[in-house]
Amino acid sequence: MTAQPSVAADPTARATIDISVRLFAAAKAEAGRAEDVWNVPATCTVADAIDRAGFGSSPVFARSSFLVNGRSATGADVLSSGDTLDVLPPFAGG
Repeated sequence: MTAQPSVAADPTARATIDISVRLFAAAKAEAGRAEDVWNVPATCTVADAIDRAGFGSSPVFARSSFLVNGRSATGADVLSSGDTLDVLPPFAGG
């Protein structure tokens, strides 16, 4: 009987996570949808997620505020699997 080769994990493979994204006002208009699910690398920051989704050069997203799970977040905050990211562009009026 021949020994089966061991299967080693691929060190170049990167784990990914899914995050829920809710887009409001001008961000919703630019993205063409109000909600989405983004699959991002496991060590992804808010800014990285925005960039990977194709909105990194968007003036709307650059001026937006972010919430992660209902709490204020910055572009440097790291996302976790199952997080909800809210993209809140500046709102006019009162």
